[in-house]
Amino acid sequence: MKAAVRREYGPPDVLRLDDVPVPTITADQVLVRVRAAGVDPGVLFFLTGRPRVLRAVAGIARPTQPVLGRALAGRVEAVGAAVTRFRAGDEVYGEVPHGAYAEYAAAPAHLLAVKPTGLSFAEAAAVPLSGTAALQCLRDAGRLRPGSHVLVNGATGGVGTFAVQIAKALGARVTAVCSPDGAALVTALGADHVVDRTRDDFTDAGPRYDVVLDLVGNRTLAQCRRVLAPGGRLVLSAGPPAPSIRRTLVGLLSYPVLRRKIVPGFAVPRAADLDRLREMVDSGAVRPALDRTYPLAEAAEALRAQAAGHARGKTVLTVP
Repeated sequence: MKAAVRREYGPPDVLRLDDVPVPTITADQVLVRVRAAGVDPGVLFFLTGRPRVLRAVAGIARPTQPVLGRALAGRVEAVGAAVTRFRAGDEVYGEVPHGAYAEYAAAPAHLLAVKPTGLSFAEAAAVPLSGTAALQCLRDAGRLRPGSHVLVNGATGGVGTFAVQIAKALGARVTAVCSPDGAALVTALGADHVVDRTRDDFTDAGPRYDVVLDLVGNRTLAQCRRVLAPGGRLVLSAGPPAPSIRRTLVGLLSYPVLRRKIVPGFAVPRAADLDRLREMVDSGAVRPALDRTYPLAEAAEALRAQAAGHARGKTVLTVP
């Protein structure tokens, strides 16, 4: 099969379209004929091997898994002996530990769900990582309730575009922080108010929020805390892993003194949440915002675009 392969750590230029064996599946796995795969910031960390702490799990000197990619959508080609939820021909979406940037991928069955019927494969591949992160950050970490006022800092990115819609679907009022050229997008997605990040600082005097979802990390914890309503929660899901971890630890350690909830926003792959996202999509409450699609052969260019930032929604690879 064809796959976007890298044999060493480095920039996107190390990726090559190459022939590799079709993966074999274990009893609890599904072989998926990949039709589209999501391009996510986390892929860049494993591509470059930075920060170096990631190499402890990805391979010290060189990557142990040559094929990158986690979020995918496609059709079931075969199922393992222990799999009962799917059968050949089913259209699915979800996550794999690695290997989505290929024509076929071996996926743990418990990380897949039935694809939303109204989405193309490219749209569906945009959902698993970013949609799951937005849902869990708001519902679980943020404990969002109907009537809450939510601020999303970084509202035009992959997670941010889902967060705006999911917060609205959960009954919240939403303030979106973004650059001026993203205002039309977040308004169309349902934002009640838009803050122009180039002109206004959302941490200045103004409204207080029940949930602040920080997807950028361009304000200090002290600045973010001062816009929290009593009992409010600051959910941190921003920036490269090492700075984010340090920032989150500082926030957690400071909680007993500051009496403000500062919580990490981690995405844990769960089929149940993919089912919940499918319900939101099928109801019309949520729709993936695609920035651009690239063919699998242009995976390097797609990752360069991701590294450059300023995306409006999700970048996706399509697999013929």
